[in-house]
Amino acid sequence: MIELKTPQEINEMRPAGKFVAGILSDLKKSTKVGTNLLEIDDFVKRRIESRKGAESCYVDYAPDFGTGPFAHYICTSVNDAVLHGVPFDYTLKDGDLVSLDLAINVDGWVADSAISFVVGNDPDPEDLRLIKCTEEALAAGIDQARSGNRLGDISAAIGDIAHSYGYTVNLEFGGHGVGRIMHGDPHVPNDGKAHHGYKLRPGLVIAIEPWFLKTTDEIYQDPKDGWTLRSEDGSRGAHSEHTIAITDGDPIILTARD
Repeated sequence: MIELKTPQEINEMRPAGKFVAGILSDLKKSTKVGTNLLEIDDFVKRRIESRKGAESCYVDYAPDFGTGPFAHYICTSVNDAVLHGVPFDYTLKDGDLVSLDLAINVDGWVADSAISFVVGNDPDPEDLRLIKCTEEALAAGIDQARSGNRLGDISAAIGDIAHSYGYTVNLEFGGHGVGRIMHGDPHVPNDGKAHHGYKLRPGLVIAIEPWFLKTTDEIYQDPKDGWTLRSEDGSRGAHSEHTIAITDGDPIILTARD
């Protein structure tokens, strides 16, 4: 069921968005060659524990698309992993493409956001191009998140950017409603038909999250952890995400980073 938030409820969601955005900003600055994925997870754990009213959305999360509880505080996807990456004992190397996806509940409201970046001093230009595509697609999707438009307008805007870069789009996983829970209705595909689908209304809060792979749109679930989604052909992936609220005017980016 699609739930619309009141202006007051959207304001109540702002602290969660700011908290998630701040952690991701700090992690982008501190994550470098030599950083271990478990250090990233522990950093998020300590930040959540230090914030009154904050709870992890991931630790006990056990949906049907994963195997058992996720049991960590952040998704860390590296190189050919693009979504739901389970932190493990891996030390980042020069040139690794890192995607961090974080959702936290603060005082009963959830915010969800993701960033991708390359660590080290010699990034592959193709990796940077892939990341740029997800960021541009996210911006294009947000620009269409306006009252009176259709859900398909968001999806089509995202897909148009991906196709302009020459990437194909996987429709198994995409954006989603956000509120009291992390994953709610509606589903927001990363490609679609403009002027089709649910009519957007003020009070709708959704996570828009373009993610693309370099040379495929096929993924598989890593049997080692039952969660991490990797590209079928080993090519790298990138992921960008914001939680946004639709209003009578411009959309509000609740997870905007400084």
